[in-house]
Amino acid sequence: MGEGRNIVLCGFMATGKTSVGRRLAQLAGYRFLDLDAEIEKEEGMGIPDIFATRGEPAFRVLETAMVERVAGETGLVIATGGGTIVNPHNLDRLRRSGVIVTLTADVPTILERAGSGDDRPMLRAEDREQRVRALLAERAPAYARADITLDTSQTGIEETARRLLDLLRERGLPQPEPGEPQD
Repeated sequence: MGEGRNIVLCGFMATGKTSVGRRLAQLAGYRFLDLDAEIEKEEGMGIPDIFATRGEPAFRVLETAMVERVAGETGLVIATGGGTIVNPHNLDRLRRSGVIVTLTADVPTILERAGSGDDRPMLRAEDREQRVRALLAERAPAYARADITLDTSQTGIEETARRLLDLLRERGLPQPEPGEPQD
């Protein structure tokens, strides 16, 4: 894993960053942290409300501040927001803190998993499929900078987490400390 100490899960919405991240943290003996949930807790409102009342630029400022804080910690599986690493500063800061993993899924899977999309501000569009395709294309260069890329379209949470743990161990992921939760 190089000099990194954390596992940073990136990728588009509905690719499994939070659900896979929680399970991966259990398997690896790491703590789990969801960047968006931390922002919501700190701001006292949901991400959709932040977008609605303050706008996306204000949210991105909060996001970068949270990246700075969590990147200084160790032993974390960090689930980022779908656009977090589009900001080169965020990507570089997170890369210095650990290994970058992009989770991917095909467009039909993303649309199915995202459901109505009401709680996903970036999906608010007349043609949701077109919006997903446009955002994927826009974010592709950032996602491609990951150390590991894993498609979650055809796998469940458990299988994805175990496969990812195998890939991380191949790269020298440190073993959990004695007494840490493991499978």
